[in-house]
Amino acid sequence: MRASHGGDATADGNLPLEPDRFVGRSAELTELARALDASRLVTVTGPGGVGKSRLAAHAAARSAPPDGVWRVELASVRDPELVDFAVVEALGLTDHTTRLPREALLTHLTGRQLLLLLDGFEHLVEVCAPLVAELVGRVPGLRVLAVGRRPLELAGERVVALAPLGEGEAVELLAERAAQQGVVLGEEDADVRELCRRLDGIPLAVELAAGRLRALSPGELLARFDDRFRLLAGGRRDALPRHQTLRTAIGWSHELCTPEERLLWARLSVFAGRFDLEAAEYVCGGDGLPSDAVLDVLSELLAQSVVVRELTATGVRYRMLDTIRAYGADWLEATGDAARLRRRHRDWYLGLATWCELDWFSPRQGEVAARVEAELPNLRGALEYCLTEPDETHLGQYLAGSLWFYWAGCGRLSEGRHWLEQAVQLDSDNDQSRLKALWVLGYVAILQGDTVPALAALQECREEADHAANPTAVAYAEHRTGCLALVTDDMPRAETLLRSALDRYQQIGELNSNVLMGQVELAMARAFQGDLADAVKLCEDVRRVCEDHGERWTRAYALYVLAYVAWSEGELPHARDLLADCLGSAHGFRDLLGSVLAVELLALVTAAEGDAAEAALLQGAAGVMWPSVGLPLFGSAYYNAPHELCEAMARERLGDGTYEERVREGARLGREAAVARALGQRRPLDAVPVPRGPVRPAPVGVDMRKPAASPTRKGGETAG
Repeated sequence: MRASHGGDATADGNLPLEPDRFVGRSAELTELARALDASRLVTVTGPGGVGKSRLAAHAAARSAPPDGVWRVELASVRDPELVDFAVVEALGLTDHTTRLPREALLTHLTGRQLLLLLDGFEHLVEVCAPLVAELVGRVPGLRVLAVGRRPLELAGERVVALAPLGEGEAVELLAERAAQQGVVLGEEDADVRELCRRLDGIPLAVELAAGRLRALSPGELLARFDDRFRLLAGGRRDALPRHQTLRTAIGWSHELCTPEERLLWARLSVFAGRFDLEAAEYVCGGDGLPSDAVLDVLSELLAQSVVVRELTATGVRYRMLDTIRAYGADWLEATGDAARLRRRHRDWYLGLATWCELDWFSPRQGEVAARVEAELPNLRGALEYCLTEPDETHLGQYLAGSLWFYWAGCGRLSEGRHWLEQAVQLDSDNDQSRLKALWVLGYVAILQGDTVPALAALQECREEADHAANPTAVAYAEHRTGCLALVTDDMPRAETLLRSALDRYQQIGELNSNVLMGQVELAMARAFQGDLADAVKLCEDVRRVCEDHGERWTRAYALYVLAYVAWSEGELPHARDLLADCLGSAHGFRDLLGSVLAVELLALVTAAEGDAAEAALLQGAAGVMWPSVGLPLFGSAYYNAPHELCEAMARERLGDGTYEERVREGARLGREAAVARALGQRRPLDAVPVPRGPVRPAPVGVDMRKPAASPTRKGGETAG
């Protein structure tokens, strides 16, 4: 399996090809493999720290389902309503429709054969159990490997209970982890074996002990452990011995820490998932722990295996195992400092979102997209905090609105709408924050094809903006209403609204991705009305400004309109080059709408060049993308006309039977393969003439009430 970030699960998955070396557990691995062969739902259970996740990852890596293994980490998910979103995220799905995430999952998984690894579900079992039951019941090719401290208790579930390591395996693990720190242990050493016995063979406890071996010998550890064991062995009398041992081991490691290390351990527990050094310094520094000392203290926690260091696509990041984080959270609550730390956490991620929104209109768009993707668990935590604290509502509205570029630009419409709807339902003492959340909500709803809620949100935004004399919000509301008119084929109204919005942007000095996207929308409206020269002028201006600022996302949509004009004028090689550039950018941002529009137009260019078979294949590939976008080609006569022309040309050349077969072949391509095919297609030599001038749509027979999205659907507000 290769790591995959694409939207379709092909033979790829999101699990590493080679998980870290697994000490022992050969019998357990064999048992788990047999269980996966015998049952479509297997749950690995056991106490925290016993190695459930690692065992499951190795077993999953040894399986070879045709459509890969996909891991969903649920430990950092606190809101039950976000479970479906977490699964969608792990699968890399991009869905722009109004479908619930569950529906999108079922549609995507149907016909596939893959393994879904649900890790850390126990605190969400009431939601996870029915989700798994429905997925397994309705997707015959799906197997689920669940990891938690209790079973899901579903029919057909096969439970594999994981016990601690045997003494020999525990010693082997301790020796290996010590060797990684340059410490050589004698596996027959009596102190080493006694230490592993005291730790009851719990891998997490063993690794915590190994982290201390740089400074202390096994015998010295034993002496300290014995004291700490007697001190911490109390507590609940009904607690399982293994749970007592684990807490004892963690508490023992905690007691061995310096006061500064304990303080940082507790404060780091406010992070959900991974975090970077800058965030740790800001959130955790001060009041007993200077910011410039955080790195040194963090390094000690790394050496003691309290914190794990990982190299990711966004750089070096850190995380704590859930059990260790929970222990730290208990201590943080006991200090009475939890509320202050949560506010600092919120402040950091509010600042991060603000920086990312501003930086979206820059050459760093790709970096911004990757950064927000990596920070999503922490951003969710900040949103949840703001929207559940009475005095924080306006900040929650601001944060939900500031992330417009991620919701719309990186394939997260459904989750964005979840947060935005929560935000606008709350009263706020900050009109500007709520107005921003309203027009972003309207924008997201347009992109999902949900016309009525979109119009309602935009009308409310416009009315309140007029009342508050907020010219920026007026401009954005008017712009998005023009976007709605565009995808419902009301070109005169679209042009009027878009020109007015662009004038308003100029008056207030607004220039960003959103302003430029409005200009692209206007160009599309002009092209559909036959003024190709004006469309080119508008988009060439957008292209120039984008290239001056290093902006690539809005630029891709400008290239799409320019390609449409080039095709209309018979400039096929130029149209293909423009579309290849457009598709590469859109796909890089996980922008499904931009990608499918480019593939649709590439199919027409390919047909015009004389390769009807390849054109039909590309139409088939585009056809399976549309359900995740919305109504194919927005239900728009204007957008649909090139598709119909391409189909007519291909059918005439191939015949109905061959055309349909090629469409089915294209539909079998995954999204990654379809994009690669579209980008790598060579032009044949026997090009045929292509109609000139704009495509004239048939004005009748189109349902004008159900738009799905706009070619601007990722319009780039950097302010508002």
